[in-house]
Amino acid sequence: MSDTGLRLMAAALAIGFGTIGPGIGLGLLVNSALNAMGRNPEAAGQVQINMFIGIAFTEALGIFALMISLLIGLKIF
Repeated sequence: MSDTGLRLMAAALAIGFGTIGPGIGLGLLVNSALNAMGRNPEAAGQVQINMFIGIAFTEALGIFALMISLLIGLKIF
């Protein structure tokens, strides 16, 4: 296999494995937030704010994986 093929496989694995964690994390985060809002509707505002902050941090991990994948794929890294 050529150097280009190995580099592209590494880029695909980087984005693939790098987005599994944030995907699972987002599912767990939203599930827990919706359960909390269902059990205590009065606290929905505070739970929603914290949920959006958690979503932002979780999505940042996926964006970092995308950037690493692009760096590998474009021969920058």
